[in-house]
Amino acid sequence: MPVDLALYQPDIANNTGTLIRLGACFGTTIHLIHPTGFPFSAKALARAGMDYIDHATVQEHDSWTAFDAWRRQHQRRLVLLTTKAETSAYAVDYLASDILMVGRESAGVPDAVADACDLTVRIPMRNGLRSINVALAATLILGEAKRQTDGFTGLT
Repeated sequence: MPVDLALYQPDIANNTGTLIRLGACFGTTIHLIHPTGFPFSAKALARAGMDYIDHATVQEHDSWTAFDAWRRQHQRRLVLLTTKAETSAYAVDYLASDILMVGRESAGVPDAVADACDLTVRIPMRNGLRSINVALAATLILGEAKRQTDGFTGLT
């Protein structure tokens, strides 16, 4: 079971398309937690990677509750990337069964969602700067998690 990536109610179609493209290239399942802040369609995502949709595995979840029930049923650890975490994303031992989750571009995730996560991590960065683009943050940490879990085996 490889590391997956979850997008919590994404606001920006271009970031979502970029992450779907990343998922296609890395062989990573993308979990899309609805509702989205844009119409989720091929047209909405076309500019940022929808041409890769045929190569991607996107699993849609109607709500946070549905996603959380699904991941608990499958015994998947949920790792939230958030600027509010104290633990560095590079000080963690990732598991192949992990699901990394990023929040909405405009608001992250509600406290109740963060509290339901098994682990919260942050990307170290210079003081005074707010955050890294959600697609870039997900890419950085997905790469680290896949490296640690031999998730690049079989890719050329």
